[in-house]
Amino acid sequence: MLFNSYPFIFLFLPVALFGYFALGRFGNPLPVIWLALASLAFYSFSNWQFVGLLLGSIAFNYFIGLLLIARRLRARMRLAVLTIGVTGDLLVLGTFKYAGFLAANLDALFSTGLAVNILLPVGISFYTFTQIAFLVDAYRGKVAGYALPRYALFVTYFPHLIAGPILHHRDMIPQFERSESKRPDPHLILCGLIIFAIGLFKKTCLADGIQPLVALAFGPTTPSFDQAWIGALAYTFQLYFDFSGYSDMAIGISLMFGIFLPLNFNSPYKARNIIDFWRRWHMTLSHSCATISISRSAAIAAGRRCAMST
Repeated sequence: MLFNSYPFIFLFLPVALFGYFALGRFGNPLPVIWLALASLAFYSFSNWQFVGLLLGSIAFNYFIGLLLIARRLRARMRLAVLTIGVTGDLLVLGTFKYAGFLAANLDALFSTGLAVNILLPVGISFYTFTQIAFLVDAYRGKVAGYALPRYALFVTYFPHLIAGPILHHRDMIPQFERSESKRPDPHLILCGLIIFAIGLFKKTCLADGIQPLVALAFGPTTPSFDQAWIGALAYTFQLYFDFSGYSDMAIGISLMFGIFLPLNFNSPYKARNIIDFWRRWHMTLSHSCATISISRSAAIAAGRRCAMST
């Protein structure tokens, strides 16, 4: 399910918001469980065959995290547990992302006849790196014990599951525990709707609208000189507005729930060099261990800043 689809805008999002705030009247755990289940439902709409993989990843990393948080293990054993956890995550990620590529190259070199066709689960990179950062912090003694529903919501939280950002437990789980976020805030809902609308415009009108120009260079026919240049330039803007739009929509959706996501996209085409470009394009990937302020004023300002980053 995509953020710009009719089922999401007119069915899933209103139902998720209504259930979240309605259950917020009865205590803190219920809306957390509701939002975690809604996130799993969101994921299952287009990736139902990988829901078991996602749940298995959550259970595996939560168990590894508990072992590391307990601190009753010796130093060498703690390092071994961390190694098992990180290696397991990377093996799963590497299998889905690179098994087909490796098999194709082995077949090209040695004519093995081996062919591996594995469908890549949506969001596997985001929830894998999110949990690896959690395990590393647990090993360093920077993680408190969290209840499973909050941890599951931290991993599956649907606004970040398609295109990021990569979340950090210190920024997100305390927000899930706040009772204030379980009550509807008209100001945050309005800000969220505005930012979501801006992101939706970038995605549907700009990114998707540029697609015919991109097809000139990357279509089935050989492009002319001017078509190749126009298509190549259009492709850079299509990528830009697609990722920028999804980043805005994610922040806007999350604000409606009273939850603040970190800034993940900050006008990368204004970068002075390639290093600055990467830091602006996917900020949470290169700063996943940095502390991000989640104060109310700073978070709203970051959301507005992301919405205006074109």
